[in-house]
Amino acid sequence: MAVSWRSRAQDITLHGIVKDSATQAPIGNASIAINGLRGGARSNSEGRFRIPATQHAVTITVTSVGYNAQTVHLDSVPGYEITFTLSRQYKQLQKALVLNKKQRYRNKGNPAVELIRQVIEHKDSNRMEAYTYATYQKYEKLVVSVDKVNDKISKNGILRPYHFLIENSDTTKLEGRRLSPVYLEETYSDNYYRKSPEKTKSIVTGKRAVDYGELIDMKGISIYLNRLYQDFNVYDNNISVFTNLFLSPIAPSAPTFYMYFIDDTTMVDSQKLVRLSFRPRNPEDLLFRGTMWITLDGHYAIQKLRLLVSKSINFNFVRSMNINQDFTRQADGRYLLTKSDVLGDFGITQQGTGLYGEREVSFVNFSTNKPLPDSLFKGPSTEILDSAESQNDSFWVAHRVDTLTNFESKVYANVDSLRRMKSFRRLMDWSTFLIAGYKQAGPFELGPASTFYSFNPVEGFRLRFGGRTTVHFSKRYYTEAYAAYGFKDKQWKYFLSGTYSLNNKSIYGFPQHYVRVSYQRETQIPGQQLQFVQEDNFLLSFKRGNNDKWLYNNNFRIQYVRELRDHLSYDFGFRWWKQFPAGTISYIAGNGTDTIRSITTSEISGGIRWAPHEQFYIGKLYRVPIFNKYPIIALQWTAGFKNLFGGQYNYQNIDLNFFKRFYESFLGYTDITTDFGYIIGKVPFPLLDVHHANQTFAYQMESYNLMNFLEFVSDHYAAVNIDHYFNGFFFNKIPLMKKLKWREVIEAKILFGGIRNENNPVIHPELIKYPLTNGQTETFSLSNTPYVEAGFGIANIFKIIRVDFIKRFTYLNHPDIPTWGIRARTKFDF
Repeated sequence: MAVSWRSRAQDITLHGIVKDSATQAPIGNASIAINGLRGGARSNSEGRFRIPATQHAVTITVTSVGYNAQTVHLDSVPGYEITFTLSRQYKQLQKALVLNKKQRYRNKGNPAVELIRQVIEHKDSNRMEAYTYATYQKYEKLVVSVDKVNDKISKNGILRPYHFLIENSDTTKLEGRRLSPVYLEETYSDNYYRKSPEKTKSIVTGKRAVDYGELIDMKGISIYLNRLYQDFNVYDNNISVFTNLFLSPIAPSAPTFYMYFIDDTTMVDSQKLVRLSFRPRNPEDLLFRGTMWITLDGHYAIQKLRLLVSKSINFNFVRSMNINQDFTRQADGRYLLTKSDVLGDFGITQQGTGLYGEREVSFVNFSTNKPLPDSLFKGPSTEILDSAESQNDSFWVAHRVDTLTNFESKVYANVDSLRRMKSFRRLMDWSTFLIAGYKQAGPFELGPASTFYSFNPVEGFRLRFGGRTTVHFSKRYYTEAYAAYGFKDKQWKYFLSGTYSLNNKSIYGFPQHYVRVSYQRETQIPGQQLQFVQEDNFLLSFKRGNNDKWLYNNNFRIQYVRELRDHLSYDFGFRWWKQFPAGTISYIAGNGTDTIRSITTSEISGGIRWAPHEQFYIGKLYRVPIFNKYPIIALQWTAGFKNLFGGQYNYQNIDLNFFKRFYESFLGYTDITTDFGYIIGKVPFPLLDVHHANQTFAYQMESYNLMNFLEFVSDHYAAVNIDHYFNGFFFNKIPLMKKLKWREVIEAKILFGGIRNENNPVIHPELIKYPLTNGQTETFSLSNTPYVEAGFGIANIFKIIRVDFIKRFTYLNHPDIPTWGIRARTKFDF
């Protein structure tokens, strides 16, 4: 359709393609701007672009590094589709050599390597951190679209009512693709930097995202997506992309692992640039390939960057990925990042339905070396204003650096309509029950379903039924209760708790600030500690070896918990605990004739925990932490008081735990956990540290997987757990295994400990003796030899399963212990 530009009565969106005039190949990452209008657009990897325009615009200009700019008068445009053909610039730089990539590659004498070493040498001076102070505004847009689902929607009776969400499809963004935006998030923030002492501050003034309703954890989804598409800085030595760590092409060690080639030299805005391409020496390693444009003005800064990831690396579900970044010259000659675009295409198969995610970040209004008050940097590094999530449309129109496309702008309204549909709420309700195990019933939730039925040697078949209130009942008051019955011991177990939120926010969110009172009568296995799953989960009913050492516990607790926004938290509590031996455990003291029916303790406790920059995915049962490079430190103190509400012992228990993830670039990452404990006072063995054992067939991260329940007790100990994930570094180099995309894991768990004479029942007969099984002792204290188990695992089997082979190396003379085992667990990752 040919339409005169001046005759158009309304604003429109222009779209088109940018090509090389000589080869007709598409030109990606070209800049498109319309005179007089704020913002602009950029061509994708197929050279295509789209840009909003108004009837007042006159000309449109396209520029790309290495090409002559082209400007078109909009009166000459016959329709809404524009094709630009850019001609190459041919300017030669003295002493630059263009290498033939077919020649044998060498670092020595290679001008491309000499150039990249200059870039590495000048890294620190080209970062924003080179300034004493810096301020800037940051606009972020994250869009997730679904691809190739239209036919399935029309044929599926369950999904057909939601066709309007998918029919909002963009066919111009990627050639041959029909992208339907289903998630949109925008953030606008003021950012500040101080060099000495180094500190950053981000004040979020605007935050907006689609909301599918309370049955979906939108904040958790936002955190997870932003973790996938987190900020990218090529000047860092290691760069996180979709939870994997890549070595930067300008890291000090990069010339050892990358090959560099000078492709071209050019002039842009009177600045001499070299276009340099690079690729991994080994395409299976977690390294980039791409192109960068480097300035020759003495700064050796990156002016433009394009990164791609090889399809041969071990990436789950990622079909393609590319990163484009632009750096703009400042008044002092330095180049600062002003535009970053990260795109990822995800799918189970290469051609089927998938998700397409894009995160665009723009940095504007830089101001440098102007002193900032110390008070500005107090508090958490990121602060979200109370008004941020309630900003109106006029705020976003004024602060968006890039205008939303017509398809993106419809997402908010479409999702709002979807959320109000009864059929959608019903679908999400049953989906939540199948996935999380909770079924909503007005202001209550019934569940979790995984605990409705289980079995064990003490209780036999066990039935349980319970639930909890939701925010529909109250945002201040929360209750949870269940009742369970064992058909073998013919006893009831139950739990009742009431929680009061002191900050009027959900107790499952962040930051927590609440008081909780609870009472529980329940069975327990000594020395089993579980994360993110309950002990009476049906799948944990299956255990190896003897599983006949149990306790009945009556627990009354009062807890106070407070989290601060800088991720420092503390808690105080009181617990009255009465425990009864069950199964084959008997509490016997003296000469063997003194049978003790129960032990009663009264404890107060306090703890402090520091987890800087911690993030969570918040589910129905637990908050699952998303680990990063920062440590997690926790200190817990517990004191027992004799004669307080029937307490029988005076003692103190101190525990210090430290966790840190160490990133090793393309070699993977290492998780190290250290734990130290010490008990002060004379106590019987049930009150000692019963080391966490695992007799299930699942691999448990925090337990000793070849240790029996109640096998070791200590009153002082030190432990270290090490897990290293190679992320396919070795398997990727084996041709037949590379296609499986398996990943290697090695692990080791080492435990030092012991019992002082005052707590040794052999030396002090008045203490409770270690329990016997068939007249044989199966509970021990550690000697000078540590407990050691180690092994290796194969992860990413079918992209979600990890299987470990584990061997036990010490205390092999203990009865009924396994010396090796195979354990499995599920883990989803990219």
